Amino acid sequence: MLAGMRGCLIAGMALLCAVQSSAAADDFYKGKTISLIVGSNASGGYDGYGRLLSRHMGKHIPGNPSFVVQNMPGANGVRSASHVYSVAPKDGTVMGIFDQAMFLRQLLGAPGVKGDVAKFPWVGRLVSNSAVLFAWHTAKVQKIEDVFTNELIVAASGAASRLNWAALNTLTGTKFKMVTGYEGPATAKIAMMRGEVEALSLPWSALRAENPEWLRDKQINLLLQTGDKNPGLEHLPRMVDLAKTEEERTLLEIFASPSVVGRAFVTAPETPSERIDTLRAAFVAMLKDEAFLTDAKKINFDIDAMPGAELQTYFTGASYPPALIERAKAIAKQAGY
Repeated sequence: MLAGMRGCLIAGMALLCAVQSSAAADDFYKGKTISLIVGSNASGGYDGYGRLLSRHMGKHIPGNPSFVVQNMPGANGVRSASHVYSVAPKDGTVMGIFDQAMFLRQLLGAPGVKGDVAKFPWVGRLVSNSAVLFAWHTAKVQKIEDVFTNELIVAASGAASRLNWAALNTLTGTKFKMVTGYEGPATAKIAMMRGEVEALSLPWSALRAENPEWLRDKQINLLLQTGDKNPGLEHLPRMVDLAKTEEERTLLEIFASPSVVGRAFVTAPETPSERIDTLRAAFVAMLKDEAFLTDAKKINFDIDAMPGAELQTYFTGASYPPALIERAKAIAKQAGY
């Protein structure tokens, strides 16, 4: 009898705590706005996926907060990441999406966020990013094999692309000539059409959504995929396929690791755990929302999601032999990192 009463009391207390927690979440976010800091200008995959999330995630958060997108380009995403890490309120009212290579940069000892990228509370990933390198139709390089004998001038506005092409040059003998200084994909694409550069890389979904006419009219040639094969591009070589030895392949896997991060979202470190849980739960609920899925399909954006807790495990579990990390650092150093 007493055991039964005690069980009922414990169950009742648990239910009361759950109700109080839900009510507290409702009270906190009700009437509030969540700022989404996008580490690029208003174009390309980071901005596109950020705005997609901003249109749908709020209704899955208790209290239904609104979202406002704030573009904060600069320093290869370090400016935006540093803002979320050190400056933003640590209360769950700020989220961020920034350069997918931030963790790799930290791994390689390159200047970046003053803090541990793995300590960001990761809310979730909307899509992995096996970017596609493509060249304008007038370039001498028509297929990836051509880049071993012909120089290819590539716009490299993000850290991931610069590290990829530098690694391939060092390890496999490709002849990429990188041009930096472009704020984002929009300016890089204009530069390519003007003849200032011959190639650049974009997520496959972003390329199909933003410039389908390039594909339709054969104005570009697809050369390479930086990560896993994209659906429909099973014939196109991957970066790791250019490796000649197992060690080269592992090194290229290290440099391709940003494709796992892709278009992923964080909140500020030291945000209360219950708010992190609330944001992660809302992210997962959004993925099942028909309105969200219809919107993604309408703008031709692929969804290859990973929950925040799983993504967090990736950061804490990623490890490579120290000797390979040192060699990767040497390659990055040669590339100016």
